[in-house]
Order: sequence, then C-alpha cells, then structure tokens
Amino acid sequence: MSGLSQGARGAVRGLARRPVPGGPMMIVDALTVLAGGGVEGDGRPAGKRELTLLSREGWGEACRELDADLPWHYRRANVLIEGIDLAAAIGRTIVIGPVRLFVHGETRPCQVMEQQHAGLLNALRPNCRAGVHGQVLGGGIVHIGDPVALEPAGDGQGI
Repeated sequence: MSGLSQGARGAVRGLARRPVPGGPMMIVDALTVLAGGGVEGDGRPAGKRELTLLSREGWGEACRELDADLPWHYRRANVLIEGIDLAAAIGRTIVIGPVRLFVHGETRPCQVMEQQHAGLLNALRPNCRAGVHGQVLGGGIVHIGDPVALEPAGDGQGI
C-alpha cells in the first residue's frame, strides 16, 4: 500500500465477530482474543486463521474502485486497522493492543464477497486489500483505538 511504511504504527478502528460460523458479523466494542484459540465467541476453529485483519486503507481503495460506500464488516474480518501495511506484516508478528499475532498470509476474497456487493471480489484481489490472517501468540482484550505495530523483522517468533 502506498504511504505506509514497514515501521508504521497504526490503530484499531473496528471490531467484529461472528457468533455462528457462516452467520452475520456482529460489530463489538471489544474482542477477547485467546492464545491458540482465536476470538472468544467467534466460531472460527483454532489454527492459522484464528484472527483476521483488514486495512481501512485497502478497504477504502476497494470501495472507491466500486464507487460504493460499503460497511467494512462486509469483508467478514475481525479487526479493522489503519496505518499498517498488511502485506508487510505477512511472515511477521503484529501487536494489536495486548495481543500478539503471527501473520501467516493474505486472506483471499471468496464468492461471498460477490453476494455482499457485485464486483467486490475482484476489487479486493490486488495489494492485499482483502486483509490477512494469523495465529494468536499472546491473548488479551482488544478495544477500538488500541495501538497496532509490527514487531521488527526477524523477531524469531514465526510458527
């Protein structure tokens, strides 16, 4: 993403969870995130996709491309952040408030995005716009406004 450096610091701008797998997203003010377990009450199994992040900047680019003002939770991510290049976070650890997350990879947009809005699937494909997913190394409660930062590269925390 342009304008965002690898050493950038950002902030949490939105939080959501899905109480039922495949169900609608619920916007919340705080998320309890469990090490090795993901978001409490989210219905997502433990593993490499315990927590999903979406960039406010990337979502904005996709919406501008579609000339649509879509709610960020249409992407079905848990955490909306700003100020961090999510592509630079892949293979590294990101700190979100008290939570440490090892970012395994880009979250690929799927056909559900087309059900949300025509053209959204393709608008999310470039530049990691669909966000990233990862495994929780250290849990805690995340709130809107919490700081977000990348740990230095080579932090030795990859899993």
